[in-house]
Amino acid sequence: MRRLSGLLLVGVVLGSLTAGWALRPHLPAAERGRRLAERTGCFACHGPEGSQGTANPGNKDLTVPTFAGDLMMFADSEDEIREWIKDGVSAKHARSQTLREQRERGTLKMPAFKHRLSSAQIEDLVAFVSAISESPEPDDSRVAHGRTRAEALGCFGCHGPGGRLARPNSGSLKGYVPSWDEADFPELVANRREFGEWVEHGVSKRFEHDRLAQFFLRRAVIRMPAFRRDLEPGDVDAMWAYVQWMRSEARK
Repeated sequence: MRRLSGLLLVGVVLGSLTAGWALRPHLPAAERGRRLAERTGCFACHGPEGSQGTANPGNKDLTVPTFAGDLMMFADSEDEIREWIKDGVSAKHARSQTLREQRERGTLKMPAFKHRLSSAQIEDLVAFVSAISESPEPDDSRVAHGRTRAEALGCFGCHGPGGRLARPNSGSLKGYVPSWDEADFPELVANRREFGEWVEHGVSKRFEHDRLAQFFLRRAVIRMPAFRRDLEPGDVDAMWAYVQWMRSEARK
C-alpha cells in the first residue's frame, strides 16, 4: 500500500511538472519590453505603447516623440535606440550643439535608465521600440506584401505590430495572444497548411478536434477570427512568407 501511495505521489508530481512545463510562458522580447515600458513609466510621456507623445512646451516639435512615426528623426538604428534608453540621449545628439540646445529648451527630457535597468531589460525595451517602429523592414517584395495584407486584415491589432507582441488574453491557455516570432508559434502552427487553416477558418484541424484545446479556445476573451471571406488570392502564401522571414530575423 505504501509503495502504491508513493507511486501515485510520484505520478502526481510528474504530472504537475509536465503541466507546468507545457504552460510555461514564452513572451517575446518585444512583449517583455512593452510590459517593462508600462511599469517603468515610459507611456506617461510617449503615450499608450509609445504611440502618442504628450505635449512638451519649448521643444521645437512641441510634443514628446512617439516610437512609431517620429522615431527615425531621432534614431537610425537599434544602437541609437539603446543609447537613448541608457543615456537619455544618443551620442549623435550629444555631439551636436544645435540638437543639445533644442533638447534643453524642452520642458520634458528623456531620463537615463542605465543605472535603473539591467542590460537584459534594456535589450527588451530596444526590441519593443523596434517593433512599434516597424523595424526592420523586409526587402523582399513578397514578404513586404504579406506584412501589408496582415496589417490590412487587422492581424496586428491582436498580435501587435508586425505580429511581435503577446498582449494579455484572459482565459486562454497561457494568458496571452501568441506572437509570431517566439517559441509558442510552432506549438500552434506546425506548417504552412496549418497556418492556412488558422487564417481561413480561425482554428487548425488539429486543434478543432482536440477537447483540451477547444476548452481554452472557447474560454479566451480574444478569439481568432476566420478570414476566408476577406482574403485575396495569394494572401496566405504571402503572409506565411512574412512570418518565416520575421522568425528568421528574430533568430539573428
